[in-house]
Amino acid sequence: MQILPNSITELINEFSKLPSIGPKSAERLVFYLLAHGDAEQFGQVMMDLKKGLRKCSTCKNYASEDLCPICQSSSRSPELIAVVSNPMDIVAIERTGLFKGTYHILHGVISPIDGVGPDELEIQSLVDRVGVVEPDEIILATNPNIEGETTSIYISRKLIDQGYTGKITKLAHGLPIGGDLEYADQLTLSRALDNRQAF
Repeated sequence: MQILPNSITELINEFSKLPSIGPKSAERLVFYLLAHGDAEQFGQVMMDLKKGLRKCSTCKNYASEDLCPICQSSSRSPELIAVVSNPMDIVAIERTGLFKGTYHILHGVISPIDGVGPDELEIQSLVDRVGVVEPDEIILATNPNIEGETTSIYISRKLIDQGYTGKITKLAHGLPIGGDLEYADQLTLSRALDNRQAF
């Protein structure tokens, strides 16, 4: 016997498909919208989400114009490009307030299990961009997992094969601030030792 109307059940199912939202959280969100939220406004915003959005012609981030705000900024250095897997990575890096270069978003990583190869990503557009801009340094800022490392290696080789002679770096991996050695896994600890710096 179905307890809830189809419209509620369907919305709960849709919310459940989102990352980090389980069935219980999805139920809470739907019932909150019904009781307190402006469901019509929420629905309109959802319908308009992709309207007017495009990929920045330079970095492939989401933008409402041809260039995203970062690529438009004269305070950003085009001589330094951080290559990231997705737009959320930019948000994380920007929170540090330290990076003054530009970005290139791949929109994923190489993952043969998921059927994602280099051609499905924004790798060729990066190679084309580097051929024109010739930056001093490219930081490969993909996640430190198998797919991220594979993607970084592929990009590095492709750039070198295309004649790029600038510096190619990657983010250091190691222990988080406030972390305890006893809780660190073997790979994290070995990376921390490998990437040690002068004190």
